Amino acid sequence: MSDLLFELLAAYGVPILACITFLSCLCVPVPSSLLMLTGGAFTATGDLSLAPVALGAFSGAVLGDQMGYQLGRGSGAWIDRRMASRPKRQHLFARARDFTLNRGGPGIFLTCWLFAPLGPYANLAAGASGMRWLTFTLWGLAGEAVWVAIYVGLGRAFAQNLALGAQIAGQALGFLAALGLTLFLGLWLLRLARRNTDR
Repeated sequence: MSDLLFELLAAYGVPILACITFLSCLCVPVPSSLLMLTGGAFTATGDLSLAPVALGAFSGAVLGDQMGYQLGRGSGAWIDRRMASRPKRQHLFARARDFTLNRGGPGIFLTCWLFAPLGPYANLAAGASGMRWLTFTLWGLAGEAVWVAIYVGLGRAFAQNLALGAQIAGQALGFLAALGLTLFLGLWLLRLARRNTDR
């Protein structure tokens, strides 16, 4: 499937990239990050222009987020029933709902790029839990901008070696996730220590 998508990207450019990022934000398993890397590489070789590639990927992702949010808002109970028949997806949806409810807008921001596998489920969970649309949208716009900038930028920078670019992206995101977890645990321990001293 990936080879077909690369051929479509080479032939049709930005519309294919926008469609892929749109679908990826709706739980469709497509290689959106890899396609953005490839789109970025095509901008370095002059086959595509940077601004349309970045804007296409960003627009598709934002539209996918919005559709996921609206689906969650109108079909929360149906989504719960549907996820119950798929244990793996139900687990991801439950994690995304907990993450979104506990962190609100910043949770949406982080699931757009740092915890991307939770992103589509976080969109559904945000709608189902009644998160304010403006909060969801503003944090989602910021998160998708980071996601697109990272992958299109790395694709452009590593046009001659996309495998290395993908490896660097994975390592950088892993490092940022570990750093974020460390900060979260540190703040949590600090709160616990303060509570104990207040007693």
